[in-house]
Amino acid sequence: MSTLDVHNRSGDVLHAKELANTFTDAEVNGPVIHQCVVAYLANQRQGSASTKTRSDVKGSGRKLYRQKGTGRARVGHAKSPIRVHGGVAFGPQPRSYRQYTPKRVRRLGLHSALADRFQNQQCVLVEDFTLERPRTKDMINILNAVNAQGKVLLILDEPNQNIHLSVRNIPKVNVCAWNTLNVYQVMWHDTLVITEKAVEKLESKFANTGSEAEG
Repeated sequence: MSTLDVHNRSGDVLHAKELANTFTDAEVNGPVIHQCVVAYLANQRQGSASTKTRSDVKGSGRKLYRQKGTGRARVGHAKSPIRVHGGVAFGPQPRSYRQYTPKRVRRLGLHSALADRFQNQQCVLVEDFTLERPRTKDMINILNAVNAQGKVLLILDEPNQNIHLSVRNIPKVNVCAWNTLNVYQVMWHDTLVITEKAVEKLESKFANTGSEAEG
């Protein structure tokens, strides 16, 4: 069993939390993490870049001047891609960049990413807490008390509107619920601040999947 300290809002250690080795010390599968991150970023692309081809631009299809006898190069109509205000040849068109990632691969990627953060001491456990009202100063004090460094992701056991509103003006600090967590979020942030109930739910989800993921 791996043991981590659980802190309160003031940064004091309340008690030690034991987590299953199959959850925190699982093998980190780098290629799967990379695949999940690439797929996530690809799926964020709108794919809305669009250019007008020679059939889309406004203009006449009449031949500009006769084929022979002028001494000039032969030319077709004004919408040709080689002319000013003509269409674009081989320009981007709307398309989907979406990549499908199987559920087992996404699951293994998230488990590997979390294990990497636990093994590198980049996870901080805090007691479950709520805020009576949104207040950015309170969240800053909590993060400073638990010594959360760099880009911080606060993982909750359930959505909390007051906490979401309290962190939205803090640079490089984000918040999400445990069941909406993805590989990109884990890898982009330097420190994960996880509530005690959230880490219990994550442990129950991944602690017994080590052998299944390897098969």
